[in-house]
Amino acid sequence: MSAGIRIKPVTTKSDRNIFVKLPWQIYRNDPNWVPPLLMDMHNTLNPRKNALLRLGPYCFMLVFKREQPVGRIGVGMDERLNRAKQKRMGYLTLFESVEDYSVARALFDAGLAWLREQGAEEVTGPQSPSNGDDYRGLLVKGFDSPPVLLNSYNPSYYPKFFEQYGFEKHFDRYAYFYDLTNGPSERLRKGVEAVHRRYNFRVRPINLKNLRQEMVLIKDIVERSMPEWPDMIPPSMEEIEAEAAKLKQLAQPELVLFAESEEGEPIGLSIALPDYNQVLAHLNGRLFPFGIIKFFWYKRKIKGARVFVLFVAPEWRKRGISAALYYYTMRNAYRLGYTFGEGSTIHEFNRAMNLDARKAGGELYKIYRVYMKML
Repeated sequence: MSAGIRIKPVTTKSDRNIFVKLPWQIYRNDPNWVPPLLMDMHNTLNPRKNALLRLGPYCFMLVFKREQPVGRIGVGMDERLNRAKQKRMGYLTLFESVEDYSVARALFDAGLAWLREQGAEEVTGPQSPSNGDDYRGLLVKGFDSPPVLLNSYNPSYYPKFFEQYGFEKHFDRYAYFYDLTNGPSERLRKGVEAVHRRYNFRVRPINLKNLRQEMVLIKDIVERSMPEWPDMIPPSMEEIEAEAAKLKQLAQPELVLFAESEEGEPIGLSIALPDYNQVLAHLNGRLFPFGIIKFFWYKRKIKGARVFVLFVAPEWRKRGISAALYYYTMRNAYRLGYTFGEGSTIHEFNRAMNLDARKAGGELYKIYRVYMKML
C-alpha cells in the first residue's frame, strides 16, 4: 500500500457521513452527475432499511490519503443468491475513487481480502447496493449526458482502474433512447393493433388502490418470466414490497402496465417511472427544509421516463406483447407531456429483448459493464 494511504471500515456515524458525502468531492466539476438524496443513501447503509444487507455479511470501507477521504467501496455476499446459483460469490458496490490508481488499488485489495475471509471464490460488480436496479454496472459508453433515474454514472477512468487491477468483463447492459417528440411511430401502432386482433389480449394500468393484490401479480409474472441471469434471481415478496412502497410514492399509474389474456391471466408487465433525476439535479441531496418545495416545482417539468422492467410470460413470447407494452408506455408518456424515454437496462445476451427494444424505435446510447474476478 502506498505511503500515506489507509483503509478504515465504516463503523461510526461520522464514517457513514463521510461515505455518503464523498461523491460530492469526486463529481464537483462534472455537470452530468446527479446528486442522490442523502437520506436514501443513509437508508442504503442501514440493514433495517435495506433487505440485501440482511441476506449475508457485508462491509463498507473508506480510504484516506494524507488523512483526506479519497475513495469508498462496499462488499458483501448474498447468501440467498449463492444458494440458488450454488456458488460462493461476493459482490462489490458503491465504488468511488479520485483519479489515482493507488487509491483504487487499496480499495480493491481491502475489499477482496475481506471477501476471501468470508469464503468467497469470485466477485462481481459493481452491483446494486440494495438488490434493486441502482448503481448496477459501470458506465462505459454515454458519458455525454446525465443518467436517467436509477442508472449508474461514473468518471470515464473507472473502467480503466477495474481492468488494470485484473477485473474482466462479465457482461454489458444496454440502454436505449426513444424520441417521443411526436409520440410512438405509426408503424408501431399498426403492428400492435394487428397483434391485439390476433391474440385477444389487453393492456391496463396498475391499480394503486389495490397494491397488495397487484404485488402478487407482479411476483407471479416475474417468477414465470425471469431468464436465467448469472447475477440475479426472482425477488422475494419482502423485496417486492419494499420496491412497491417506493413505487407508490413515485409512480404514474399510466406508466405501470399489465398485459392480460382474454381470460384475465397476467401475461406481461412493464414498469416505467418518470425521470426523477431531472428533479434530483436541483436538490443537492436534500429534501428538507426547502428541497421539498423544489421537488414539487421541478416534478412538473419532468420530460422523460425510464422503462426499467419488462417481462413477458414464456408461453406468450413472440406474440407482440413486448411491442404492445412499449407502445402503450410511449403513448401514455407522450400524453403526459414527455418528450423522451429510455428502455434500460437489458443484458447484452438477452437477444430477444434487445431486438424488441430496437424494433420499438430504440437507439442504443449507453452501455453499463458488470465485471468479474476470481479470488
